Amino acid sequence: MAAFSGVIVPILTPFGRTAGQPLVAGNADTLVERLVGAGVDGLFAFGSNGEFHVASDDERVAYTAHLVERAAGRVPVIAGVGSCSTAEARELVKRVQDTGVSGLSVVNPYFLQPSDDELAAHFEAVADAAEVPVLLYNIPKATGRVIAPAVVAKVAAHPSIAGIKDSSGDLDLLASYIEAGDGALDVLVGSDGIISAAHALGASGAVAGTANLVPETVVGLWAALEAGETGRASELQAALEPVRDVLHLGAVPQMLKRLVELSGYPVGPARLPVEEAGPEADAAARALVAALAGEE
Repeated sequence: MAAFSGVIVPILTPFGRTAGQPLVAGNADTLVERLVGAGVDGLFAFGSNGEFHVASDDERVAYTAHLVERAAGRVPVIAGVGSCSTAEARELVKRVQDTGVSGLSVVNPYFLQPSDDELAAHFEAVADAAEVPVLLYNIPKATGRVIAPAVVAKVAAHPSIAGIKDSSGDLDLLASYIEAGDGALDVLVGSDGIISAAHALGASGAVAGTANLVPETVVGLWAALEAGETGRASELQAALEPVRDVLHLGAVPQMLKRLVELSGYPVGPARLPVEEAGPEADAAARALVAALAGEE
């Protein structure tokens, strides 16, 4: 059975609008219930949309623990533990897995440019500290480099490394990961616009930011793909495009948080330096939320 499969939601992290923009973990509770009720296959804390890059380690542990408690075993919770420092990532692994998470995600070090051998050694060292399955995370637009398929092939035999999430948007690369894993790794697509194409290549699931807003659409899309209902899948894949168009109006996760907040879930704004949406972008967000409400 796959360790990572189906629709996994990179759940938003709720921050307040008061000074310091504090974490307000309980403000995610209604969103968790919405996602679980929609039939998602997992929650992913502190991915890119979860703003791991502006959260402290203490916040990452506390919010992950809150999500595990709130999910109450209904869906698995995966937590991002990536860091530029191997030692810091290993320490965070130990702290976060004590919350009861079902899996961990490790992004490649950002800012740095380690060699392929150094990167493989980093992943293996972090995974050595893990007692739950580990999902590698490729997002070159944010880290400045691609995790080479050769690195994936090298670490695939590690007993704790169970998969890789690819947010490159490059289907050829995703196919290379599937080949490199040689059946030992789950490969998930992290680009919502190509979920259908990734499924056709053999992806085991999707980590879909849009599912924070339209979980039923993404869950329905994956179900249609699994059932071979190509017409229905095409319709649902196309339905994600208006959402993605609005998301592109701001930096991650500015617009997604605004859309979800306007839909009635108090996730608050993105943390600084990402600011609140400007008037034009906010108007587009309001129009989309109204349109989505009209479809219900």
